[in-house]
Amino acid sequence: MLLLSSDLNFLNPNAFFCDFSLFFPDFTLNGFMAPQKKLQGLVAATITPMTQNGEINLSVIGQYVDYLINEQDVKSVFVNGTTGEGLSLSVQERKLLAEEWVAKGKDKLDHVIIHVGALSLPESKGLAKHAAKIGADGIAIIAPFFFKQLNKDGLVAFLRDVASEAPGIPFYYYHIPPLTGIKMRVEELLDGMKEQIPTFQGVKFSDTDLLDFGRCVKKNEQGHLVLLYGVDEQLLSALTMGATGAVGSTYNYLGRASNLILEAFGRGDLLAQKYQFCIQEFLSFVIAQGFGVAQTKAVMTLVSGIPMGPPRLPLSSASEEFIANVKTKLESLKNCPYS
Repeated sequence: MLLLSSDLNFLNPNAFFCDFSLFFPDFTLNGFMAPQKKLQGLVAATITPMTQNGEINLSVIGQYVDYLINEQDVKSVFVNGTTGEGLSLSVQERKLLAEEWVAKGKDKLDHVIIHVGALSLPESKGLAKHAAKIGADGIAIIAPFFFKQLNKDGLVAFLRDVASEAPGIPFYYYHIPPLTGIKMRVEELLDGMKEQIPTFQGVKFSDTDLLDFGRCVKKNEQGHLVLLYGVDEQLLSALTMGATGAVGSTYNYLGRASNLILEAFGRGDLLAQKYQFCIQEFLSFVIAQGFGVAQTKAVMTLVSGIPMGPPRLPLSSASEEFIANVKTKLESLKNCPYS
């Protein structure tokens, strides 16, 4: 999914008796282009570090990269998404963050995926073009959610327009209906995206609708697409449905524990269930207290020691009581099987 642009859609490789992969190493005869290294496993939805006065703090990104790799065994990132407060950042801030993650992740991270979705089509296209220019490993696009496109053909057209600005890198559709209000089933979008977007590589599926997710897996029987699940507390359930990986905020600080779920599941070991239950115990605890991006920043600061700073308004910082409660809860979970 890397080298053919939309201008080459008229070519049908199956109509020719030659192997296009000889000329385009990342092209496959099924019509998809695949990255050199397939996106799979855990992907951390990165937090945007900020100073106390609310400016983005690029100075800790290098430390952040090393922490994910060395302490959490997570080697792919999803930048400027929901967890990263992407829609609360200016275009220039998003570009600076993308550049820093690509630069600091070079030869260290397997994949740096940049979320380029925006309410403005020109802004989204500009971010996509920039991501490709700086060497990102892929882009993701969220559905517009103020003026909503409720027709599947219209939504695919919007995604196609943005993805066309980055013809050399994979495009992933970012599905998160609890925040966008776009409840269109991904199953209904797959054919259109496969047919109209040459760089379409997969989906970040951040919804609890496992029926829709399962239907996507069924339509992907040949395994050409990457199907990444985005509800961390249901990781094991998604794996049983056929998820090829997962993107989530908790993989910033529970990556090593979550990797144990993947490893146990891969060998058919029911320990995977116990690992998931331990993570669910923590998440159930924090969700009951009100758990969002601001609280995620506080937990990451507590666990990693890297200052993530406050969230940007309109979000409010986590309370001192929340932080104290989380610290106590983490201590109580030391007897979990992943400790």
